[in-house]
Amino acid sequence: MKLLRTALFGAGIALSLAAAPASAQVKWDLPAGYAASNFHSETLVSFADDVRQATNGALQITVHANASLFKVPEIKRAVQTGQAQIGELLMVVLENEDAVFGVDNVPFLATSFADAKTLADISKPQIERRLQAQGMRLLYWVPWPPQGFYSPKPLASGEDLRGLRFRSYGASAARLGELAGMQVTTVQAAELAQAFSTGRVNSMISSGATGFDTKLWEHVKHFYDVQAWLPKNMIFVNERAWQSLTPQVRDAVTAAAARAEAKGWARSQELTNFYLDEFKKNGMTVEAPSPALKAAFARFGEALAADWLQRAGADGQAIVEAFRK
Repeated sequence: MKLLRTALFGAGIALSLAAAPASAQVKWDLPAGYAASNFHSETLVSFADDVRQATNGALQITVHANASLFKVPEIKRAVQTGQAQIGELLMVVLENEDAVFGVDNVPFLATSFADAKTLADISKPQIERRLQAQGMRLLYWVPWPPQGFYSPKPLASGEDLRGLRFRSYGASAARLGELAGMQVTTVQAAELAQAFSTGRVNSMISSGATGFDTKLWEHVKHFYDVQAWLPKNMIFVNERAWQSLTPQVRDAVTAAAARAEAKGWARSQELTNFYLDEFKKNGMTVEAPSPALKAAFARFGEALAADWLQRAGADGQAIVEAFRK
């Protein structure tokens, strides 16, 4: 009986959408910061196609990859003000305005996909509340593979990090660089290849996906699989734009978002070893950190975690306590 009701409900949505006049078609722009070939961008395109089909064309979403419509730091503001109706953003980019947005970048808190999913589920109400207070709504989110360290030289201990020109993409990474005695420069993904080729930076902590997209083996030869954290990209929508949709279209988008999230998490996990294998094929040395280097990262991680808890306050403390139970 339940299956019958579900089928009838779905059929009702399809019939009502099919009956919608052509003039009711809505077009949304989705700015994103990563290359069109990146799996996050591919998931966005798949999501947009799914929405178009599920709404019988009533909602058309155009994905603008590689920061081609707005630069990464501009995307949140663009969605909030309605310049774009929907956007994708690395969540930790917002950490400077509210530390809770950096929860998935707390070093060595959640270092596996299973733990990252648990942390995401626990922190989701806090993230949703913050977005809603600013007139936005979370649709779904997808993690990057575990973060590793890219280096131009072999690293035996934490002392070897000193003096490296380190690329940061957010507050947590910047603090890590400062603790390690590196020279920190913020560089967004769309500008990363140029920054490495010109020597502006020569090291970073990031996922295998970022190194693969930028062919980083052309500039650095060592990848240390420290598995520091699994940051997430979140896909969020302007609340006014959301409310302007019909209930049937909103239901269809919500269902498509759930499918995209499941697909994105699975794809990220599937690609993790692929990226590392590609590094090896292209001449990079891929290895686990030495005990001394691992201990250094652990020390930095403890300091960063303590700093984050202080900045995140009671909400951050509640998330971490719930996660550790």
